[in-house]
Amino acid sequence: MDSNKIWQIPLFLKQMLEEQYGKQVTEKILQGYQIKRNTTFRVNILKSSVDEIETVLKEKKIEYETVAWSKEAFILKNVEEKEIRNWEIYQEGKIYLQSLSSMLPPIVLQPKEGEDILDMTAAPGGKTTQIAAITNNKANITACEMNKIRAERLQYNLQKQGANVYVMIQDSRKIDDLFSFDRILLDAPCSGSGTIQLQGESDKQNDKLEKNFTIQLIEKSVESQIALLKKAINLLKQGKEMVYSTCSVLANENEEVIQKILKQGNAEIIPIKCKEMKQLPLLPSKIEGTLCVCPNQLYEGFFIAKIKKL
Repeated sequence: MDSNKIWQIPLFLKQMLEEQYGKQVTEKILQGYQIKRNTTFRVNILKSSVDEIETVLKEKKIEYETVAWSKEAFILKNVEEKEIRNWEIYQEGKIYLQSLSSMLPPIVLQPKEGEDILDMTAAPGGKTTQIAAITNNKANITACEMNKIRAERLQYNLQKQGANVYVMIQDSRKIDDLFSFDRILLDAPCSGSGTIQLQGESDKQNDKLEKNFTIQLIEKSVESQIALLKKAINLLKQGKEMVYSTCSVLANENEEVIQKILKQGNAEIIPIKCKEMKQLPLLPSKIEGTLCVCPNQLYEGFFIAKIKKL
C-alpha cells in the first residue's frame, strides 16, 4: 500500500480524524467510508402520500424500511438508484432521491407556514423542496444559488416537485442586510469529509479523491463557512432560529466555525431535541446540543447545529 494512503484516504485526513476523535472512533468512520450505502428517498407530500408510495413499492416487490424520525423517509434494500429514475413516481416528482442525513437539517429547522425562510446555498434543491413540503407550500421561501448552471438545476427540481420558491441567483454572502428572515437554513459548502465512499471505487477514482481532497480545500471551505454564517446571523430576525449544517465530520468546519460566531455575543446554541433522533449513529461533538452523524451503511457523515439570534 502507498505510504501516503491509509484505507485509500489521504494520510492527513486520517491524522486529523485521529487527533479529533481518537483511534477507536476514527476506525469506525473509516469503516463507514468503505460501506456502500443503501438508496434512500423522501416522499414528496406536495404531490403524493406515504400510503400511495408504499402501495407502489409493494406492487414492485421492493424491500424497504422506514425511519423513526420521519414518516416520509424510505430506505430501499433491493433496488439501485438508476432503476428508480425510470419509475413513474420519480419522474412525476412524487419522490425525491435524497440521503437520510440531508433530510435532517430541514426537520431540525422546524419551518412554519407563513414564515419568511431563506435557504442560503440551495442547489440542487433537496432541502429546499423539503422545506416547501413541511410548510405545505405556505411559507415565503427564498432559495439562493450563485452558480447559474446549478441555479437552473435548482429551478428544474423545484418545478418538478411542485414547490413554490423564489430563486435568487446570487452569492448569499452579498444579500442586502435590509432583508430579514424568520428562519434560515445554511447547508454550507464543505470538504465533504462525511460523504467519502470507497466501496467499489476504482484506483482512478481514489487517485481523484487524493488529488481533490486537500488541506487547501478544507481551509477554503472554512473561510466561506465563517463568512456565510456571519451573513446568516445578520439576516436572521432577532429571537429567531437558523440551522447550520455541513456534510463534514471535521471540527474545524463545524464546531470551530460556530464557536467563532458565538464569540460575537449575539447568538446561542439551541440544543437539538428529538427523541427519535437518538437512534442516529452519532459521533462525539465539541458543542453540546449539536449533532454529528457518523457515516455508515445508512447515513452520510453530517453535522447539524441550531442557532438562535439574541
